[in-house]
Amino acid sequence: MEKKKTYPIDKFVYPVQTFIQQEKSSGIVLGICVLIALVLANSPWSEEYFHFFEHKFGFRFDGKTYLEFSIYHWINDGLMAGFFFVVGLELKREISGGELSSPRKALLPIAAALGGMIVPALIYLSLNPAGDVHKGWGIPMATDIAFALGVLYLLGKKVPLSLKVFLTALAIVDDLGAVLVIAFFYTSEISISNLLIGFGFISTMFIGNKLGIRNLLFYAILGILGVWMAFLLSGVHATIASVLTAFTIPADVRIGKHDYIAKIQEYLIHLKTTDVEKKHKSTLSENQLDTLAEVKKGTNMAIPPLQRLEHALHPFATFIIVPIFALANAGVSMHLDVSQLLGSVAIGVALGLFIGKTIGVVGTTLLLVKLKLAPFPEGMNYKHLLGMGLLASIGFTMSLFITSLAFTDPEYILQAKIGIFSASILGGVSGYILLNKTGNKN
Repeated sequence: MEKKKTYPIDKFVYPVQTFIQQEKSSGIVLGICVLIALVLANSPWSEEYFHFFEHKFGFRFDGKTYLEFSIYHWINDGLMAGFFFVVGLELKREISGGELSSPRKALLPIAAALGGMIVPALIYLSLNPAGDVHKGWGIPMATDIAFALGVLYLLGKKVPLSLKVFLTALAIVDDLGAVLVIAFFYTSEISISNLLIGFGFISTMFIGNKLGIRNLLFYAILGILGVWMAFLLSGVHATIASVLTAFTIPADVRIGKHDYIAKIQEYLIHLKTTDVEKKHKSTLSENQLDTLAEVKKGTNMAIPPLQRLEHALHPFATFIIVPIFALANAGVSMHLDVSQLLGSVAIGVALGLFIGKTIGVVGTTLLLVKLKLAPFPEGMNYKHLLGMGLLASIGFTMSLFITSLAFTDPEYILQAKIGIFSASILGGVSGYILLNKTGNKN
């Protein structure tokens, strides 16, 4: 077999690719960015750090400025729309052929996710029943899939695969719940005309899907310039547009697995029998180029556009968008007084996440198993379930995002961040310790 040629740049590229491909890497990068944000927020450059995200920019045309928002706003409404688009792709994939594709598979993680959303919200509301603080009830409802799964993958083979699958499915349903909460409860005044324009573009994309259009550029142009822009101007949060757009991306294939294998075998035979002049060893003949083009075309037809897009965008969302979001939102000054540490928002968020998530996830799961409505996940035991419930209390990214929608008062935002950090650290550490001690034992 001919040895693969290497170049000097590979010494840098290969380690980076290897790191990105590891499941725990996203949690590590996110953790580093959180630490950087905390350090900057408590350094001599703290004023510059906070002020940087207040700078505004937009698009100027014919003497008028359009879409002029702060950097902070562009990150939360622009970049995070890309993150939610990937979330939407994951949701559709799981519903089409994954853990949420059948009622039997989906019932337990859906119920656990719902329990893990309702109980935290009730705990928060019991401590913040009225006033502006009331708006924060959605903050403790969310699970951060990157951090939670990052902790699981640090444990390696000490936890069963079924636990990882269960937590992934639960977190995906949790993300869908968070999207619905944002859509129905954290939306400003609505412009019906812009909203109808947005749904018009979505309908066009859906029709394109049914007609057999597989060109991703078609969906990109209509999704970004049409749906996202219309929703941004409508008052409905632009992240909702991203999820709806993702659901219009085709999830089927143009060529079946067996036909694809047969075609590839034909192309390989053709490549072997094609001669190349010796003086052009480093280049290909026209016949070979045509054959490889057909291989590429056939491969693209054998991969659902949805998964092709998800595979391409997932590293960008995980290693670019979410870390930038963390840098912009995780900065908390440690010059705190007792009223901030023990404020009703901070306590409500912390207890909602740490206690509410754990009770909601574990309690709902046990209830369904006890009622024999769903089987207990194979390979897991009750300690595994409790450990998973604790990890579900890591609510970093989504919780911070909902905080930015729920509050404008800096005091409440600060308290919410304190509650999120406290619960996430407690949940992550305690979940890791419990699962590490439990090991992969039934």
